[in-house]
Amino acid sequence: MRFSPQLNHLMKHPRLFDVVAATLILITTSGSTMADEGPTRLEARASEIDPRCKAHPEIGFLIEDAKGRPADVQHASVDTNVPAKGKLVIWLMGNNTALFDRLNSYGLHVIRPHYANRWFSICCRQTPVGEHCRGNIRLEAATGEDFSDEVDIPKPDGMMERSLQFVRWLRERHPEGNWDQFLTEDGSQLRWDDVIVSGSSHGSTTAARFAKHVKVSRVVALCGPRDQHQVWQALPSATPENRYFGFSHVLDGGWTGDHYCRSWELLGMHKFGPIVNVDQTQPPYSNTRRLITDFDVGGDAGRAHSSVQPGSRAYKNPADGSFMHEPVWRYLYTHPVDQVGDATPLDEGCDKEQRQD
Repeated sequence: MRFSPQLNHLMKHPRLFDVVAATLILITTSGSTMADEGPTRLEARASEIDPRCKAHPEIGFLIEDAKGRPADVQHASVDTNVPAKGKLVIWLMGNNTALFDRLNSYGLHVIRPHYANRWFSICCRQTPVGEHCRGNIRLEAATGEDFSDEVDIPKPDGMMERSLQFVRWLRERHPEGNWDQFLTEDGSQLRWDDVIVSGSSHGSTTAARFAKHVKVSRVVALCGPRDQHQVWQALPSATPENRYFGFSHVLDGGWTGDHYCRSWELLGMHKFGPIVNVDQTQPPYSNTRRLITDFDVGGDAGRAHSSVQPGSRAYKNPADGSFMHEPVWRYLYTHPVDQVGDATPLDEGCDKEQRQD
């Protein structure tokens, strides 16, 4: 077999060859080197980490799609060049590298578990819907415990267990990421006090429902939460009320239907500041928990809904294409939770007694 002169030279110097080989492995697995500093991104299939994982086709939740391609890929990222804040963000929506890169730049670890969350367009569709129907399914999907009669989601397919197994896998496969700091001493649980649960839309609503049940470090709800006709938002909360943060566009259907104002007030977020338009003020936004934007989306409610996270529909500087809401995202995920704004009265114009006929 013929080798290039460079490789022949390396093979004559075993120590140098080993160094180069190790560097190539790092590039292959993490996509970064010392010359290309930045987040390390990792992927793994939930079913390969934990063979107990299974599909639930009755709610459209699969391990492989119709073409046999993996549907259970999970994502994680961390930037070890940034001083760590000791917080893990669990993102409950689709993979968003642009968002994760920003979270990593703040010193936050991020994972996106694949869990049984496809029920939304299938279950609780009756009219009127039960006041706890969606909330109970959300809690079962998050915990893997039996909270709902409409679904059967076992522990290995819930968000909590899949997140735990994923962090255990990361601890072994990427020790330089210091993932074990998020595990209890015996490794049996995540340290939920150090977890930020976050998501957009459907995911933000499940994040808020879960935080009612389990005490977490913070909730960041982008374009959410909503769940109109449900009452879980007013339940006692294991997570202190000052730890809930929300950000949405005023043309989002969640506003035009009074869903966001209702959920935010039932969650108690009005106790920590007014609704603040981020396009008209600067951080720390009166230390509030309720942030809105009204930038021009051409009257498109669909764009408005997805515009509050990094992506093609976000608010951008026309001169250079940079995101205009960079300070907002940093605030949402890092603002000290003990710094709060002044309480504001309930909005009498917001319909909080929504019922279906």
